[in-house]
Amino acid sequence: MKQLTKAEEELMQIMWDLGPCTVAAMRDYIAEQQGQAKPPHSTVSTIVRILEEKGFVGHKAYGRTYEYFPLISKDQYGKQSLRKLVNDYFAGSAAGLVSTLVQGNDLNLQDLSKLMTELDEDN
Repeated sequence: MKQLTKAEEELMQIMWDLGPCTVAAMRDYIAEQQGQAKPPHSTVSTIVRILEEKGFVGHKAYGRTYEYFPLISKDQYGKQSLRKLVNDYFAGSAAGLVSTLVQGNDLNLQDLSKLMTELDEDN
């Protein structure tokens, strides 16, 4: 699976939130939910077409209107991104990632204990 650029990932987040939607709905979401200026229609449309070429998005045509929808779930993309992070920055060691989170106080002992309990229950 290919990696997404920041702009592509932002649009995927919107589609994961909205479900099937038009470019106009994505632009409205950016303005209303994110409090940003509406990006040009052509910009959003171009990024969505790139996402479609990469296999992340599909569409249905209703006349001249296109409704876009994600072909990959947020969970699937998150898992793939996490694997890439672990492989690229922690030599494939999930323990290295967890150790870094604990040392950086991003993961407290209570959370670590909960994580270990969940792992024990899965095995």
